[in-house]
Amino acid sequence: MRKIRSLRVVLLAGAMGIAGVAASGAEAQSAASAGGDAAAAAGEGDIVVTALRRSESLQDVPAAIAAYTSETIAAAGIERPSDFINLTSNVNLVETQNAGNAFIIIRGITQARNSEPSVAVVVDGVQQVNPAQFNQELFDIEQIEVLKGPQGAIYGRNAIGGAIVIRTKQPTDIFEGQARAGIDNGFGYWLRGGVSGPLSDTVRFRLAGSWYDTNGFIRNAYLNEDADPVKDLGLRGTLLWNPTPEFTADLRGSISRLRTQALYFNIVSDVNDTSLPVRVNNRGQNDRDINNLSLRLTYDTGAGVISSVTSYDTLKEILTGDAFDFLPIQESLFYQIFGFDLNQSQYLNVKAFSQEIRFTSPAENKFGYIVGAYFIDTNRFISTGNMIDTGNDAFPVYREPSTNPLNPQFSFLSDKQDNFAWAVFANLSYDFSDQFRADFGIRYDRDRRRNTTLTPPQFMNAPGLPDGTTGEVRKATFDDWQPKLTLTWKPTNMLTVYGGYSRGFRSGGFNQTGVGGVAAANGIVGVEDVFQAETADTFEVGTRAQLLDRRLTLSANAYTTESKNSYFFVFLAANSTQNLGNVPRTRIKGFELEATARPAPGFDVNLGFGYTASDIRAFPDPAVIGNEAPLISRYTFNAGAQYRTAVSDDVHLTARVDYRRTGKTWWDVENSTVRKPVDLVDARLSVDFGGFTLAGFASNLFNEKYNAEFSPGGFVFKARPRRYGAELGFRF
Repeated sequence: MRKIRSLRVVLLAGAMGIAGVAASGAEAQSAASAGGDAAAAAGEGDIVVTALRRSESLQDVPAAIAAYTSETIAAAGIERPSDFINLTSNVNLVETQNAGNAFIIIRGITQARNSEPSVAVVVDGVQQVNPAQFNQELFDIEQIEVLKGPQGAIYGRNAIGGAIVIRTKQPTDIFEGQARAGIDNGFGYWLRGGVSGPLSDTVRFRLAGSWYDTNGFIRNAYLNEDADPVKDLGLRGTLLWNPTPEFTADLRGSISRLRTQALYFNIVSDVNDTSLPVRVNNRGQNDRDINNLSLRLTYDTGAGVISSVTSYDTLKEILTGDAFDFLPIQESLFYQIFGFDLNQSQYLNVKAFSQEIRFTSPAENKFGYIVGAYFIDTNRFISTGNMIDTGNDAFPVYREPSTNPLNPQFSFLSDKQDNFAWAVFANLSYDFSDQFRADFGIRYDRDRRRNTTLTPPQFMNAPGLPDGTTGEVRKATFDDWQPKLTLTWKPTNMLTVYGGYSRGFRSGGFNQTGVGGVAAANGIVGVEDVFQAETADTFEVGTRAQLLDRRLTLSANAYTTESKNSYFFVFLAANSTQNLGNVPRTRIKGFELEATARPAPGFDVNLGFGYTASDIRAFPDPAVIGNEAPLISRYTFNAGAQYRTAVSDDVHLTARVDYRRTGKTWWDVENSTVRKPVDLVDARLSVDFGGFTLAGFASNLFNEKYNAEFSPGGFVFKARPRRYGAELGFRF
């Protein structure tokens, strides 16, 4: 049956193809989709992107970039990060365990539990400070840009794999709004909308919100209910003040409240084994609260623009559920050996204050520059622990061990981290002529980390427990330079050729106290109490061309990356801790071929291919040298087709199909198992009439069954099966 399904989607992709064109869906949708995107492909205008900190046509950008406009977002039904990532070549998202764990992989630069992100995520000019913030509902979005390759010189912190720049819809000069309501087969419903307008001649506002409620899609056979119910509330408000043409103050606030469940793993030896049902006896909980308040100030001096971005973020996430081996109490391995079973709890509390200030030269200057400074102060508390499972569900444990007799504490670890990071940066560009430009950036980052052990003495210094001292303070500082040089040649307005070198940097950090000794005692190498900072040095060449009166867009990029101290994840069953280790050296090579075409009015097609090969060059265990690096997929293939037509003067129909094939994927340094290629098809049909939009959709149309993640120890997390539904929206 799997072969039949694979053949079906391959034939579907072929039917949407263009003879002689190999490309990916990422840039394709940015240049030739519905509405404004179609206009760009037809030559009526270009998409303007800002990912390189300046506004320029997508055709002119000397970088591998995918851009999704509001028209594409609506036509493709982009509602969550996975939706646009699945449209982007050589970019993957691994969703697992709990809402705060969603790993972005760009060109083989990976992320892992409790690590710093692999990309810089910037929303309305404000960089997210914690990876647990990323996986949220997307609503009232104007544009999304995905920039591949190290961008440390431009975005600095955590831009080692690239950058994702999200711009929400801005306040308007006239009163307007929109709302959408929908239902899906998880017996779920949602409401999303926004309203905007002027409050005075100089003040405008925008309010937007999203509510999603579903019973879920993955069945828990033991409890006879769904394992993944969701209640998700998001609210965002903006005040924009323009007292003079030169000065702007932009005040924004947002909240996210998520209530769901997690930790419904299966244990298998083969990542392709999807036969086991979820059978955890603990529903558990996964509650995540995110708050953000930011203020952006800009002032045009005439000689340049001074910008200030101030942001304060808080994040709290409590996670409870079953523990290894995720089976009902009397069936569990722990019960069979010791006569009792365990459940678990993890609590994360993060507060961060950040500030950036920069000066940007006038856009029309032949010699352009941006200079600035940045700092972020972060306070993080994390506790993890196991409790004896008495069959009364798992109860949350926060800063202190449980005293609940229904949830007796078995093990407990807690740490506090105080991190202060600062950076200075400069980006210079010079137009030698209309055809040749050089860009040079340099950034210095310094990250000072201070970790305090808060684990009570009774949970340390015993067999199977870490060695340590309550109140012990560990300190480490990580720093590096991040240069970037790009040369751009434009022999014509329709052809851009570029190449260059860039370095990315990601700070190291602390595992929980004493795990290095526990790892060594269990024969696990590469895991210490401190994991080292990672750097990635990349050389890249690329080109982008528009042909046939801009009805055809082609792009190609090739790169090679030397990664030092990349992260890998290890779960230590001995003390139930999630830890990071380092791979000393990895070589990554790859390329992307991307294109879009408009063979007929209203009909847009895209194809594409992204390839990544990795090679572990150094590791404490010589047996893994030559293996693939963890979490890397060999390739991605995208194909999509969209047709938009006018049924009458007031009625328009849009039909869209997207196909994604993710090649073989490796999960651990030992390459103990490899996931076979995964084929996903999404489809959407919408009708616009008199300010209303009625749409039907299906994601994972052919109900491909696969595991979203394999974690060392055999943990697999089921991917969401087919989801389908309908939605009604209106504008006013």
